[in-house]
Amino acid sequence: MLDEKSQKILDLLQKNAKLTSRQISKKLLVPITTVHNRIKKMEKEGYIKGYVALIDHRKLGKEILSFILVTVRYYTADGDHISQEDLARTISRLPPVEEIYIVTGGTDIIIKVRVKNIDELNQFVIHDLRNIEGVENSQTMIVLSANEAQQGKKKL
Repeated sequence: MLDEKSQKILDLLQKNAKLTSRQISKKLLVPITTVHNRIKKMEKEGYIKGYVALIDHRKLGKEILSFILVTVRYYTADGDHISQEDLARTISRLPPVEEIYIVTGGTDIIIKVRVKNIDELNQFVIHDLRNIEGVENSQTMIVLSANEAQQGKKKL
């Protein structure tokens, strides 16, 4: 578990990973060496897995964000078993797939997909996804708006 000071450092880095140790030390009123050492410790212990750039997907022409719920058909026509993990691995290799989750409930897999337009989404669902052995059923949900907190940009 992290103490309060380390958690505050982590919160600041989540909002802006480009902050320097000096900037964080000024915001939290702690010595720069404390900030530096705690960041290194959190990296070593796996609390911080890496640093990423948050991308404006619309500027890249990826206008449509959708989530696709997939129900798995666990056996092939020949009676061979298909696992959720194997199917998720196969689906994850397809170009528009950003993230994939194995879940519980009425759905077996949730896929996060980002595409240029509805035609590209249609191509993916109808011609790519539904032709994969093991995909029993799919339901596509198109995102109308998203909360910024989803990408680590929490507003206080």
